[in-house]
Amino acid sequence: MQEETARSAIDTFISAFNASDDSYVTALLSQALTSDVVFWGPLGRSEGIAAVERFVLDIRRHPAGTGTMVRCSAVDMPGEWARYQWVFTTPDGGPRLAGTDVVHLRRSLIDQVIVFAGEIEPSARGR
Repeated sequence: MQEETARSAIDTFISAFNASDDSYVTALLSQALTSDVVFWGPLGRSEGIAAVERFVLDIRRHPAGTGTMVRCSAVDMPGEWARYQWVFTTPDGGPRLAGTDVVHLRRSLIDQVIVFAGEIEPSARGR
């Protein structure tokens, strides 16, 4: 049951990266995150949905074009924390960023996100 709850919150969080329009990003994040979420990203620590929204919008506005974020692993929840792997690919075989996120849930919502991004590499189509 806990893994299903974590998977649902994680998939909703990821869907914010793939929203059809920037105006939907906040609503999707609000369905997945607590209002006081702590976000540990590539540029350090920030707090609140607005901080996570800025990160998501920055990724969505990648110079190579709007990309796609997908969860590419099962959600593993060995305790209070859940982890999963993801990949972000830009159009036309542009840069690909892969990584692992670790999240903590409180009352079925993510209250902490730690992003471990891997190296940017060309997608398989671009090779």
